Parts: sequence; structure tokens; C-alpha cells
Amino acid sequence: MSTTSAFFTQKGDELVPEPHARSPWSPDMLHGRLLGGLAARALEQAHGEPGLQFARLTVDLFRNSPMLPVTVETTLVRDGRRIRVADAVVSTAQGVIARGSAVLLRHGQQPDGERGAATPAWDEQPPSGPAPEARRGGWTPPFDLWQLSGWGLPGPGRVWTREKYPLVDDEPVSPFVRAALAADFASPLSNAQSDGLRFINADYTLTLARLPEGEHVGLEATGHASAQGVATGQVTMHDATGPIGFCVVTAVANPAMGRTR
Repeated sequence: MSTTSAFFTQKGDELVPEPHARSPWSPDMLHGRLLGGLAARALEQAHGEPGLQFARLTVDLFRNSPMLPVTVETTLVRDGRRIRVADAVVSTAQGVIARGSAVLLRHGQQPDGERGAATPAWDEQPPSGPAPEARRGGWTPPFDLWQLSGWGLPGPGRVWTREKYPLVDDEPVSPFVRAALAADFASPLSNAQSDGLRFINADYTLTLARLPEGEHVGLEATGHASAQGVATGQVTMHDATGPIGFCVVTAVANPAMGRTR
């Protein structure tokens, strides 16, 4: 991961975005994947604990925001013996722009036996060396992307991703934050078609059996359904050793690049 420039600089309680924090939908809009990453970071810092697994993160992306400083506040909702629930609210001077909800489950003894619906490891190994240059229209992804299948073609779409920059200052990107950032790519991967991306996601829900190991996170699109301009898509998420969880997104038709939610 490069340490050239983080997406945000911490200044007091505010996180000030750098130019490469922009969205592909508009040059003056914050990227939704980063809001999910900031929610995950704040939840992990405030409520993470050894032995507690971040098993679910839902990120609601219900309002676009210009490139303004961001604040994130968290609330502990429930703290039990085996489950902890916490929320995060992401705001700018214009108001609340996103929120996150996390479920943490305590590690325990793994049950014996085979599970009939167990997801197999895929046959794609993490790439080595630099990533190819990837462009989506006039936008270059500020993360490494290896596309393993045709864009929007029939069949499961597959990609490997890797973060290029820290999220905040020079902080290392934690495995949980890495998974939260990668999960946003479930929307373009599951909703793309051969002539481009016609849906923009309103949320995503990441579920994790374990945290990713290493820098690479792989995504495989395993489903899409849409009707009357509303879509849902799903992906399986992988690391080098096998599947780690799933991500489901909902999305709304957005035929013209740059239109707002």
C-alpha cells in the first residue's frame, strides 16, 4: 500500500478529504466506499475488542455530499455476553450523509461436521506485481483493480482489489476496514452490463465469517435481480486462503453518470 497521500487528513474531530477521495459519479462528490470505510474505522476504534468478530456491517448511503470535511460519531446499542451492536453516523456541515450498523459476535468453538451449502474457495490466486491501469470513463480508481472477467458479461464477474492509500493520515488500513472498502465494489460488479453501469447503490451489507488475510480482497458476483429501476446484487468475498463472507447491495437506476440520488 502506498503512503503517498491518505484519502483524509485528521484535523481535530474532522476528516478533511483529499482530491482523490472523489466519486466516479461526479468530481465534486465524496466516494461512498470511503464513507463505509470511515464508519468501519470509527466502529472498530470505539467498539472493537479481541475475541469479538465484526460479523456484519451495513452502510446506508442515502445522501450525496460535496468534498467537505467529515465527522463520524458512534453509539453502543447493545453489549451482551456474545453479541455487541453499535451504530455510526457520518456527517458533514450539510447534515448526516451516511450511517453504519455493526454486529460483533464472540469467537467460540467451531462445530464439527460438514455443511452442505459451504462456499468453496475459488480458483483465482491473488495477483503479483503492479496492477494494470484501470479507468471507468473519466475516473481512475484510487485503488488497485485486477479484472478477471469481462465487464458486465454473462456469468460471475470476478476481480481482485488492493488498497493503494491509507484511509486517514498514515494509519495502516486494518483488515476490517479493508473489507469494508472492498465491499462497495459489490455494486458495480453485480450491477454492471456490457454497455456500462446503470445502477448506483443506496447501501451495502457486508457479512464476514472472518477477517481477510493479506492485502488482496477478491470479489465474485453471484447474483443480480432488477425490476422497474430497482436492483439488488450479491457477491462472495475471498482472500488468498478462501471465502471470507458475502456482500449484498441495493441500487436504483441511474442511467446518466453524475446524476444524484
